[in-house]
Amino acid sequence: MELIRGVHNLRPEHRGCVATIGNYDGLHLGHRQVLGQLVRQARDDGLPSLVMSFEPTPMEFFCHEQAPARLSTFREKVEQLGRMEVDRFFCVHFDWDLAEMSPEQFVKALLVDGIAARHLVVGDDFRFGRDRSGDFDSLQTAGRTYGFDVVDTPSYSVDGLRVSSTVIRDALRRGNLALAEKMLGRRYSMSGRVTRGDQLGRKLGYPTANLRVGRRRPPLTGVYAVRVLGIGAARDAVASLGTRPTVNGKEMRLEVHIFDFDEDIYGRRIQVEFIARLREERRFESVELMTRQLHQDAAKARKMLAGASTE
Repeated sequence: MELIRGVHNLRPEHRGCVATIGNYDGLHLGHRQVLGQLVRQARDDGLPSLVMSFEPTPMEFFCHEQAPARLSTFREKVEQLGRMEVDRFFCVHFDWDLAEMSPEQFVKALLVDGIAARHLVVGDDFRFGRDRSGDFDSLQTAGRTYGFDVVDTPSYSVDGLRVSSTVIRDALRRGNLALAEKMLGRRYSMSGRVTRGDQLGRKLGYPTANLRVGRRRPPLTGVYAVRVLGIGAARDAVASLGTRPTVNGKEMRLEVHIFDFDEDIYGRRIQVEFIARLREERRFESVELMTRQLHQDAAKARKMLAGASTE
């Protein structure tokens, strides 16, 4: 998949495609339905498939720290889209110039003059342009003017609930990993490169692989039974995601204690799948009390993971 970062990197050969537009955060089953239709339509038309998205997201641009937590980092999104057989990922920088574009200006600047879309596939709730004033009907009107077709994709439901990034974030926040997995079509995971920490876990008998959280904030916190991928066979582990209040930590960090494992994996990129929530993060009165709780967390995680599916 070709990554195009910014309008200034568009070239003449990028003109003419079947496109879709959206945040595509988490690449859940609803997104996959749209992308499946996108890829099929592109093949039928003999054109490249293109996903247009924005960095930062519009909500991050307008709401800053109050924006919804991301389900996936930019890198994770790129990797997931590549596995969906999308040909091009066009990432547009979201700024005030873009935010103030009317729907008509948006269509002309990006869809017509930019990528020359021949066919547009969007979700049934798609909105665009200043104050989100553009909708499916206005896209169809623009399509008739500029010569591109527009088709919508109906919502995707699981257990009677419409699949959306918002519902998945809420499920993760509440510890309902099963619902999140159903809507994502896979276990929720986070990935990153293992960095050196302060070595406190090793001193306590619980060495950890430390991953910095590559987003403004994660959609979940707490202590979890997890599986680790990227170090050979999948390994069972217990993980803490938070700021480590007992030792006055400030930075959000994912710390993973891999069971029965003592290899040097500094610098390795790993993926952590969240299997079950054990408890919320909390501050302990002493390191000794925290260590006692770590023993309990590890024992509970081992028991839970022994009965969990490895598929």
